[in-house]
Amino acid sequence: MTRWLKWAGWPVGIGLLITLVLRNGAGDIAHIIGQAGFALLWLVPFHALPLLLDARAWHLLLGRRAPLAFLWWVATVREAVGRLLPVVSVGGELVGIRLARWRVRDASCVSASVIVEVLVTIVVQYAFSALGLVLILLSSGGNNGKAIGLALLLSLPLPVLMVALLRRGGVFHAIERFAARALGSEHRLLQGIDGKRLDEEIDALMRRTGVVFRAFLWQLAGYVLGALETYWALALLGHPVSLGGAVAIEALTQAVRHAAFMVPAGLGVQEAAVVMLAQMFGVDHEVALSLALVKRMREVVFGCIALGSWQLAELMHARKRLPAAPHGGAARAAQGASVPLEQRAAARAEVRDADLVR
Repeated sequence: MTRWLKWAGWPVGIGLLITLVLRNGAGDIAHIIGQAGFALLWLVPFHALPLLLDARAWHLLLGRRAPLAFLWWVATVREAVGRLLPVVSVGGELVGIRLARWRVRDASCVSASVIVEVLVTIVVQYAFSALGLVLILLSSGGNNGKAIGLALLLSLPLPVLMVALLRRGGVFHAIERFAARALGSEHRLLQGIDGKRLDEEIDALMRRTGVVFRAFLWQLAGYVLGALETYWALALLGHPVSLGGAVAIEALTQAVRHAAFMVPAGLGVQEAAVVMLAQMFGVDHEVALSLALVKRMREVVFGCIALGSWQLAELMHARKRLPAAPHGGAARAAQGASVPLEQRAAARAEVRDADLVR
């Protein structure tokens, strides 16, 4: 059902984006972006800094079991999968779990860290959106800000419910039992899953309130730093705004994008939100849409680089796990027979994990 909604959302998002561009004059927008020139390309490497702070939060939740640089790379891939590929909402997280297990073999530990990190991210998004709402109300006090505030208030029960369920415990063990009854205990989706242990790992991590709070602060700092992309881009486009205005635009754009989860990558919806919010801070309509398109182009370029690095890493990892075979069919068969049973089983597990992600 979720996949069907994703595919159905593509024409809606594309149609909305085309309408925005046509209504505002593609020629004028191209002229504004052209005046900024190649300096806009600096926004691509700059995006790595907010993701580094986000990876630092995951590094803490994972108990520093993997190098920060490695988790930063995985964070770039997770974001690219979630934003550019037609996958379910948790597709990036599933890929992240699989990649993190290259360094941390404990599946329950890695999965628990990602689940808690996602929960922390939801709380951070609410805090960041609330900050943006306050900044908008201070600057304009208009009805748009009040409407956004009402929407945030109405959706607040969702993260509260998620926290309550995780704190109650036993959620994933119950899901595992239900899936075993529905699919059969030997189904491949249930192989390697220990719901009871996963619940225990999540509960232990949630009890470490100091670690969770530090992860919250690192993620929030990453979101605020990410708002500098909007500040810098508007300055390059010839219509600078205050830091507070840039934070407000970025914060509420993120809120709108996550609310429109049924539209793949928030296509069209993100652009419409940027235009509306930027205009509240006195940005011209054409410049606001230019900002939205620049942010989208940065997302595509950065994401494609991350996805390319992921595929390259997968090839290198597969070669490391499968020993080089001598020339000749008989020799290859003998080499395959000499591979230890445990190594062949590990290789099959890697293939199964990749199939589950796809």
